[in-house]
Amino acid sequence: MLAHTAELHTHHRDVTGGWLRPAVFGVMDGLVSNAALLAGVVGSGASATAIAVTGLAGLAAGAFSMATGEYTSVVSQRELTLAEIDVERREISRNPEAEERELALVYESRGLTPELAIQVAGQLHKDPEIAWRVHAREELGVDPDDLPSPWVAAGSSFLAFAIGALIPVLPFLLGLSSAAVSIGLTGFALFGTGAMVARLTKRSPLFGGVRQLGLGAAAAAVTYGIGALVGAAIS
Repeated sequence: MLAHTAELHTHHRDVTGGWLRPAVFGVMDGLVSNAALLAGVVGSGASATAIAVTGLAGLAAGAFSMATGEYTSVVSQRELTLAEIDVERREISRNPEAEERELALVYESRGLTPELAIQVAGQLHKDPEIAWRVHAREELGVDPDDLPSPWVAAGSSFLAFAIGALIPVLPFLLGLSSAAVSIGLTGFALFGTGAMVARLTKRSPLFGGVRQLGLGAAAAAVTYGIGALVGAAIS
């Protein structure tokens, strides 16, 4: 039955997997945070070498921070979900009749007649392994056979952040001293990733690209101003 259920949904994209959200967030965060960081350093009047070192440090620190945060978050969520599933399994084992009535009420609230809801709940409760999985999906809103992986989330976040954070600092690593190339490359990447995400979510790529570019530019402008003020104050 579980295999048949999975087959019914193969035409849909994975919207609950553990890789897409941290990967997209990681690229965006890497781009914006490192671009803003470098803008502040550029504003302070630092040398190209100092900018490159700062960019690499920001890349490493941010990537490890993102990976650690995602791992901890997903592990905590997974542990909480498994604990609640265990509670549901114990309830089904201790009081199967009450849990069967509860499931019938869930189906009745979704439009089934009381008679049919009772019949469906009774059929599902004939197998305890199926019963607790159905309760987890209907009451907790989770699929116990498809819980997100903390390692996938952490790895996706690390790689995505590193890729995004590398773009603003790449021209300086290649020996270029002008910030114009970094600004242009970062702006192109911000627009491109914003448009890509918008396309994945069936929204306007132009709007998504312009929005992300505007947000990144605003963050960079603020930190550039702060760097310029601090640089002037300590020079």
